[in-house]
Amino acid sequence: MILTSNRPTYNRSMDFRLLPLTFRAAVEAKHLDLMDHMNVMWYTHFFDRAVWGFYETFGFGQDYHTTSGFGSFGLEMYTRHLSELRLGDEIHIYTRAIARNSKLFHYMHFMQRVGDGELAATCELLGVHVDLATRRSAPLPEHIGAVLDGIIAKHRALDWAAPVSGAIRL
Repeated sequence: MILTSNRPTYNRSMDFRLLPLTFRAAVEAKHLDLMDHMNVMWYTHFFDRAVWGFYETFGFGQDYHTTSGFGSFGLEMYTRHLSELRLGDEIHIYTRAIARNSKLFHYMHFMQRVGDGELAATCELLGVHVDLATRRSAPLPEHIGAVLDGIIAKHRALDWAAPVSGAIRL
């Protein structure tokens, strides 16, 4: 799907440091492709690692996923590549919570090149809480939902709107 009329915009006033830093890395030789820049599969890999960093911020991390009998599945993902990353570039990924309902949660990662602050890529995601015994969606526990609601409220109070694609809805 190509979105032309609802294309997100980005500007320097977006201070990602106000969001949780959920992953950091440096581009290594193994991350490069034939064009001598980071291959798209590594963006996906790093964004996946940031998912777990984000989950830890509201008690939904690895411990919850391995001991509770519940977990999460990714339902939708929308990635935008905005500037290339080269060997040695350091990156930080910051994550913004957008919205949730009883079972679904919408959030967005921002991959920033540390050296010049340039936004390299974004990844907008929709996740679902699941009962691992039935492999079906299930409501988030109240205590986890409450923490996530607090994060969503804090992120909504920022002075810049999340540049969502419009492709993901709860």
